[in-house]
Order: sequence, then C-alpha cells, then structure tokens
Amino acid sequence: MKINALHYANLSNQKSDCIILGVYEKGKFTASGDVINQASEGFLAKWIDSGEIKGELGQTLLLHNVPGISATRILLVGLGSKPTLQARQYSKVLKSAMKRLLDTPSKDVINCLPEVSVEQYDLAWRVRQAVIMAEDTTYQYNATKSKKQPKYVLETLNFNGEDKTLNNAIQQGQAIAAGMNACKALANLPSNICTPTYLANQALELAKEIKTLKARSLDVEEMKALGMGSLLAVGQGSREPARLIIIEHHGASDAAAQPYVLVGKGITFDTGGISIKPSGDMDEMKFDMCGAASVFGTLRAVAQLQLPINVVGLVASAENMPGGGAIKPGDIVTSMSGQTIEILNTDAEGRLVLCDALTYAERYNPKIVLDMATLTGAMMVSLGTEISGFFSNDDALAEDLAKAAKESDDPSWRLPLWRAYDEQLKSNFADLANIGLRWGGAITAACFLAHFTEKFRWAHFDIAGTATLSGKDKGATGRPVPLLTQYLLNQCE
Repeated sequence: MKINALHYANLSNQKSDCIILGVYEKGKFTASGDVINQASEGFLAKWIDSGEIKGELGQTLLLHNVPGISATRILLVGLGSKPTLQARQYSKVLKSAMKRLLDTPSKDVINCLPEVSVEQYDLAWRVRQAVIMAEDTTYQYNATKSKKQPKYVLETLNFNGEDKTLNNAIQQGQAIAAGMNACKALANLPSNICTPTYLANQALELAKEIKTLKARSLDVEEMKALGMGSLLAVGQGSREPARLIIIEHHGASDAAAQPYVLVGKGITFDTGGISIKPSGDMDEMKFDMCGAASVFGTLRAVAQLQLPINVVGLVASAENMPGGGAIKPGDIVTSMSGQTIEILNTDAEGRLVLCDALTYAERYNPKIVLDMATLTGAMMVSLGTEISGFFSNDDALAEDLAKAAKESDDPSWRLPLWRAYDEQLKSNFADLANIGLRWGGAITAACFLAHFTEKFRWAHFDIAGTATLSGKDKGATGRPVPLLTQYLLNQCE
C-alpha cells in the first residue's frame, strides 16, 4: 500500500475512489466534511437529517455519486458526541472506517479522519495511528490455506496535508505496522511448522533481508556448555530441540554503546507437559510464543526506522511436551545463574526458559532489559484482555514504559513487584520453586524472574491477555510491538 501526505486545495474536485469524513452527533462535520457538504449543496446533511447515520462512535454510512463531488464515494464515520476524542475512541473510529472501506472496490482513498481532535495528540500522531490501523486492518493470513484470500484492492491511502512532519509520521506508522504484521505472521503459524528450529531459521532470513541485522542461534550442546539447565529442561520431553535465538541491530555510531535487550518467551507449543492442560482451546497454545514474535516484530520495526541505537533480541524457544523424557513435578534443575529450581508445576515453563535468557543478557552489559511473555492466566484475571501488565525493578524505567504505552495507544499497567511474595517461592529442596500459591500468580511469576535480573534495569511484560484474540477473530494482535517500538523511539530523542 502506498501512503502519502498531500495538500488538496479543493477536496470536492479531487478524483478518488473514496473520501473518508467524520461526523459528530447532532450532524456537526469536521472541516473537510463541511467542505464536501457545502460543495454538494447539503447532500450529506440530508442523510443525517433522515437518521441514516446519527454520528455515534464508529457508525458508518457509504454514499455513492454525491452531487458536486468528483470522488466516487463518500464514507461518513461517526465521531460521537464530544468534539475531542480519547485515543482509544480514535482508534475505534479508524478501525470502523477501514473495515467498511475494505468491503468496497476502492483502490485510491483520501482519509480525512486525522483532522479530528484527539486528547493530548497532534496531527502527526493522528496520521501515524491512521497508518498503523490501515495496515493492521488489511493484514491477512494465507500461509497455510490452499485457497488464498484475495488481497484487498486498496492500493493508495492519502492524507490531507503535506510537510516533513507528516512524512515522518507515515514512515513511523509503516514501520510499526510492518513489525506488528511480522509478529502476527509468526504467531499465527501452527506449531507443526513454527518450531524452535523454524524460528531460528526465520531469524537468519530476517538478517538476510535487512542488512543492519545480524542473527544466530545456540543449539542444545552450546546451551549445555553454558549451563542453561532450566531452558533445556523445558524442551527435553519434545523431539524438537530447544534454541536460544539472537538478533542484533547495530545502529549506534559507537559500536560499544550499551544495547537495549529484548527477551521473548518462545514456547512454540505448550501442552503443559506432565501437568497437562485441559483440552478445551488447547489449539491456542501455539500462541505461547507471542513474546518471541514481538521481539522479531520490534527488531524489524527498529531496523526499518534505522534507529541510531543498539538493540539485541533474545528468544528462548522450546516445545513443552509430556514425552518420556519430560520434566516432572518435583524435579530440580540448575539455571545458568547457578540457582537451583524445584519444578512444582511443569505448566509454569515460561519462566524457566526466560530465566536463562535473562542471565545470558548480562554478557551484553545492557542499558535495560525488557522481557515479553504470555506468562500467566492470572494476568488475564487481573486486567482482562485490553491492558498488558508489566513489572519493573526500576521506577524511572517504569515511568518511561508507561509513557510509551500511552503514546502508542498500546495500554499497559504497572503491577507491584514486592519481595513479600518471595515467601511463596521458597522450596525445601532448591533455591526457588517455580510457582507460588493460587493467589497473585502473575506477581509471583514476575518475582521469580526478578531473581535473575539483579544486575540490570529490567521490566517484564505479561501479555497473556493482549497478544491474541479468541473466537471468530482468533489470531495474534501484534502487541506489544507498538509500545516497544515507541519506547525505543523515545530513547533516540
């Protein structure tokens, strides 16, 4: 899709397959809507007066052959009752517009929705979000279908306005969207294709495609030599060998500059192991590598934007199966850090692979470390499916991440990382147990990881509720790629 910022001296004379306009409740138009309504001698207002569209948030009405207008179609989108929208409302409006638009044969479109006032955000931000939503909405999964879905016909998306700021916003939006789509493309694959070895190969392919990236992976023998007994334990019941995948972006002028390290949980399928999960919805356990997929997606966005910082992605990947060699409740393993872990539940495996990857991150002398994982159902109980939860051992880092979450419209909420919860992780037979009691499960999981992060500034994102959608819209969302990319963009300012 080609996306441009262009200045239209007279929007009513502009030839286009569709112009997208906003309308508030009680029939108030945005500036472009007023132009088109006047040029059509009140034609748009007549449809509002008739009750066909009331201006309710996200409501749409498609009009053809509007008199006095050169565009083939006009798409009206409801903006609600208030003159200034909140960021989430704006995203809903954009999504509604794109979904309706894609039901038409429109190839060339002018989107005037960014002229809408959004609380605390300028035009460049509004254009960027419109780009992200357009690319996100047009994503299609075809990888394993014999009959491919036809591609949407939309080819060109234009915004009304032309300056360097808007062009930069478009470039940022396209990069973030490309990262989200890369994340979704990996996460949506079935686990018989997307194995740890497949992920390792995809990292190599990404590095071939984007020259600023370098990639490699550690195999089982190399991880044994490093003492990664915790990560390896998770994969030992599977025929698929575990991998630690490393992707590096070298963008800083000083090659020795401390990198930002992103760590992703890459469990390509999670049966729960010997502590096996219920069968219902187990197919969605292929999504247990969404943290890993978000690392891939963020590195793609960072490289596309050519950010002048060093970024390292670490993916701890394994398949958790109940084979004859699988770990069992009561087994004790030794992590790369030297700390021993009593495995009380083999379905608490994500923290077992992450802890060794976090220890491996120490060798980079990182500026900060962020890990992303579909870690606990308890997080979904706490925050539902709209907001990611995060924990941090550094207040300044947490504030920066909260700011990036707001700016990217990728909402996240900080939860407590209190060492009082460590009491639940005590073991009679090892340094740590891998689970605590029933309550506060997301917090005790984060507290477990904190034992492996004492040498650097760190935050942990539990994306169990936000990385995917269920039901008829089942699939990966691409989150938290927008948040991560925004945070790294902010570090370049």
